[in-house]
Amino acid sequence: MAFLRRTPHRSPLVDANSDAFASLSKNNLAEQPLDRNRLHDFDYLTLGLAFLLVALGLLTIYSATYNPETGGWLTAYCRRQVTWFAIALIAGCGLFIFHYNYLYQAAYPLYGLGLLLLLAVDLAGSKHMGATRWLSIGGMNVQPSEFAKITVILALARYLSNRRLPPPYNLKELLTPAVIVALPSILILKQPDLGTAMLIILISGVVIFIAGITRGTIITITISAMTAAFTGWHFLHDYQRQRILTFINPENDPLGSGYHITQSKIAIGAGKLFGKGFLKGTQNTLHFLPEQHTDFIFAAYAEQWGFLGTIILLALYFAFLFRTLNIAMEARDSFGSYLASGIAAIFFWQVTINIGMVSGLMPVVGIPLPLFSYGGTSMLTSLVLISILLNIHYRRKA
Repeated sequence: MAFLRRTPHRSPLVDANSDAFASLSKNNLAEQPLDRNRLHDFDYLTLGLAFLLVALGLLTIYSATYNPETGGWLTAYCRRQVTWFAIALIAGCGLFIFHYNYLYQAAYPLYGLGLLLLLAVDLAGSKHMGATRWLSIGGMNVQPSEFAKITVILALARYLSNRRLPPPYNLKELLTPAVIVALPSILILKQPDLGTAMLIILISGVVIFIAGITRGTIITITISAMTAAFTGWHFLHDYQRQRILTFINPENDPLGSGYHITQSKIAIGAGKLFGKGFLKGTQNTLHFLPEQHTDFIFAAYAEQWGFLGTIILLALYFAFLFRTLNIAMEARDSFGSYLASGIAAIFFWQVTINIGMVSGLMPVVGIPLPLFSYGGTSMLTSLVLISILLNIHYRRKA
């Protein structure tokens, strides 16, 4: 693989002729401001795909929380999700106005803020279903671990793009990136939230791999990860061990620990080819399917729209992920390239883990389906990430 060879330090996703990092000087931060005459450079396709996913998500949240006795054109959950979407849209528009290179300057301060928020959760977070993952700010519950996904990618992108030593890197050279990833991961594990901590590690691993690491380092990390998987069993909480055992054999306790995944697979299978129709999913309407508007929303969708509807949803996600990788390859500098690659990894792993989880292909973890599941912080995080992607694409021409 080309990026495993030690070459002059440029992102493997950036063209060799690009002025890789000259745009990060203070004098050039204002370069390429928002220009109404360059609206043709805006990535309407990526934004359109994101809005389609949000629209389908809102429709599914409505159907998953609809009560025929009370009726109403919007359920309470759907109204709150629309409110969060509006807030996220305003935040994303505000972020798009500024050149994304400002994020280079703010990367480390934002990373520090993310760590402080995670510490605040440990000290004064609100508890829900046995986990302390939220902060109550202005009457709204905010999940700092969602914010940590962004700050870790920002810090890694800045560090890797500013390295004087060209890739590929060995274990010693990866010590600082490892610390950047480990600090928030440990704090998130204390909540406890194994799913999000593992997600951050996977996302960071993709960015570091793209930056370039030696073959010996790949082998060492692989062996270490396998060893940690075996020894880490003894450090898991009881409910986390039970989730893994349930994944191996969900029928062992169908009314207990295996209830979630059993009902989820029943709902997906009940959809058959064309689905049962909007508001007609029995697993959903009769409340057999737990968490049908959050972690298991894919199962609620599959029951209503069937195999064909599921293919359409997966095609939308595939097209969206393809666009994010295209943005990473067209980025004008290595910081933008690493940042876009990290954002692509965030969406890829969240979609893969959530759908794998509800289909019984992976253990159950608390990972939402991006742009689709109910959750204010998740929606805000997703649209902020998309705004950054659009920013990188709009300013891709040097």
